[in-house]
Parts: sequence; C-alpha cells; structure tokens
Amino acid sequence: MKKLLTLSLAALPVLTSAGITAAADMTGAAPAPIAIESDRVGGVRIGYLDCQIGGGVGYVLGSAKTADCAFTSVIDGEPLDTYSGSIKKLGVDLGFTTRSRVIWAVFAPTAGYHKGSLGGLYGGATAEATIGAGIGANVLFGGTSGSIHLQPVSVSGQIGLNIAATGTSMTLQPSAI
Repeated sequence: MKKLLTLSLAALPVLTSAGITAAADMTGAAPAPIAIESDRVGGVRIGYLDCQIGGGVGYVLGSAKTADCAFTSVIDGEPLDTYSGSIKKLGVDLGFTTRSRVIWAVFAPTAGYHKGSLGGLYGGATAEATIGAGIGANVLFGGTSGSIHLQPVSVSGQIGLNIAATGTSMTLQPSAI
C-alpha cells in the first residue's frame, strides 16, 4: 500500500500540470506560449500518450489487455499519431476491470518527433486496487532504441473489482491510417 501511495504521489505533479493547462485553455484569452520542459537526463517533454485499455479478467497469475493510444504533441498544429498494442501482466492479478485510461508524458532527447517513433516494447511493474472505481500505478521503461521514453510513473483509473501487483510489458505499434 505504501508503494502504491508513493507511486501515486510521484505522478501528481504531471497530473496537476495537465489540469492547469486545461484550465488555462478555457479562459478565452490569447493562447499562452508553449513551454517545453526539460527532464533530469536532458530530454524534453514533446507531448502526451493517452491510452484506452480494454477491460478484462485477471487470471490469478496474469492478464492480457488491448491498448489503443493517441499521441498529442505539445506543439500546436501537429496531428495525432495513433498506436495499438497490448499490455501483459505476470504476477498476482485477481478480479476484473472494465475499460481504463492511462495518460503518459512523453520525453525525447530533442524537441522533434517522428511519426511512429513511440512504437516498441516497454517493461516494468504495475500495482492496482479497484473496488467499484479504482486507481493503478505503472512504472514502464523502453521504446524504440531507447530514444523516446514514457514518463516513468503514471496513474491509471478503472472501474471493476481487482487487485494486482505484477511485472508488466506493453507493446505499441503505429496504427495504419
């Protein structure tokens, strides 16, 4: 429980900044200039990856769910880039969840982005607790040649009855347009 709380608190600054950005967009004032934030290892935040995770059942030792994701750039005017894939968990995973949502901040070594560059394999861990509505925390690293990284910690929300503490892998492939 302490780890889940720690992971949730670690993701709070990203979630809070996303809320502030949305509130600022609703004021009707002239758009604010876009600030690109640097992360600790010299990368810059280039956008967000919003993933809709399919519902499913945990089979005691793991589960597999589909993922449909959309990348949105922090730079105005850039189109969305979509991905499909799967999330597989191996470990204690008991119960069921309906569709859930995970939003990741995306970091790159430079401010540029090339279509399809988020494709690849990510690995890490997940902890979830759901009774009715619930939350989860994900720690995943990886991607194409290690050049683009998802924010190391994200918080997800889902509905169901589930408890999970698993090793997790996520595979993303660019969707055909």
